[in-house]
Amino acid sequence: MRVLVVEDDPDLGPTIAAGLRGAGFAVDRAEDLQEADLKASVNAYDCVIADRGLPDGDALTLVKRWRSDGRATPVLVLTALGTVDDRVSGFEHGADDYLVKPFAMAELTVRVRALCRRDQPPRLPQLTVGDLTLDLPSRRVRRAGVLLTLTAKEFSVLEALMSRAGDVLTRSELIESCWDEMSDPMSNVVDVVIGQLRRKLGPPDLIVSLRGVGYRVGESA
Repeated sequence: MRVLVVEDDPDLGPTIAAGLRGAGFAVDRAEDLQEADLKASVNAYDCVIADRGLPDGDALTLVKRWRSDGRATPVLVLTALGTVDDRVSGFEHGADDYLVKPFAMAELTVRVRALCRRDQPPRLPQLTVGDLTLDLPSRRVRRAGVLLTLTAKEFSVLEALMSRAGDVLTRSELIESCWDEMSDPMSNVVDVVIGQLRRKLGPPDLIVSLRGVGYRVGESA
């Protein structure tokens, strides 16, 4: 899941991005409305987190324009403006959620994850392929009943593959979903993570490589 964080605070912005990356999100950053609008026009985000007090204006003006243009990307407003009128205004301008600073990173992560999945088809809390199970609420993976230890990125890639079991996901699709703008699309980051997953999942191999195309997961591997 890919998220855009629109925050100009030089300390808070990187802190939010680091916290979300640690939870398995791909995170891009913008420090003003113009940069946010540009990035949202060229990248597909599952959620946008935006402060209201930005150098070039209130993020609600951008959210209102996005909604007028038919752009439905979920937006969480993260701000110090926390009166009832402030929150009501946020929702009236098209925000999907509103969280007041100071906040707990754990709460922000849960709210963002919920927003990212809001417009997706209903999903089972557990994905299963053969003897491999992935539990989404607890973020645990088991192979033949044995609990495996995966990094946040490994979990994210495995979730993407298992949610479309049997389908081929190209490297570009995986990068778009699981990495952010700091990743070089010409690098071998996808292949590296797939290799790590194969070692941790063990035999028999459930991940199929299609040379020059991408990967799929399935019992026929």
